[in-house]
Amino acid sequence: MLRPVLPDVLAELESLADPKALAVNRRHGDAHSVNLTKVRGIAKQLGAQPELARALWATRQPNARLVALLVARPKQFTVAELDRWLREAATNKETDWFVSYLAAKSRHAEELRTRWLADPEPRIAAAGWALTTDRVVKNPEGLDLAALLDVIEAEMKDAPERLQWAMNTCLGNIGIEHESYRERVLEIGERLEVLKNHPTSGGCISPYVPVWVPEVVQRRTGRA
Repeated sequence: MLRPVLPDVLAELESLADPKALAVNRRHGDAHSVNLTKVRGIAKQLGAQPELARALWATRQPNARLVALLVARPKQFTVAELDRWLREAATNKETDWFVSYLAAKSRHAEELRTRWLADPEPRIAAAGWALTTDRVVKNPEGLDLAALLDVIEAEMKDAPERLQWAMNTCLGNIGIEHESYRERVLEIGERLEVLKNHPTSGGCISPYVPVWVPEVVQRRTGRA
């Protein structure tokens, strides 16, 4: 069934493409032209189809790749295949969805996390930090949080933008989830001033750690 399904999916995506959405997305480092709600709707209709996911990914078409990431089955992907997909990801959205929907749910997540953290390419290292944040929040046992803070303290200030953002996200989540490290997290944030002046929309929390961490803690517990 794969052969008729693939062209049908591509044709449907083409019919939903919106040039205005593409123009907006390109300003954010993305290249998809289909509304993400519609992308998710197509994926929901298709259900899990790992071979179709591989075929959609191979087209290199941004809209098709987003559908691919939603219909893939993480447990059926090898370490080598997951590593290759990350390196082939061409946009921010492809990378973010890949980490969230495939890498983080794979049985190889920990192996990939440690491998990617050590990668010299900032975009790949950022994926390793994203998986580290996932562990900080969901499964911190065995993580050396103090050592992670040492690395963040030494390297985040001068890291490239995407890697810096991933490290800052990890820093903030350590402070939010682990009270014993909160004081150090806030001190690092205050001294490095990463994202201190990042524009923030009304109703959103600033990503600047000394603002972000106390605000989230306050909302959760009623105390900073």
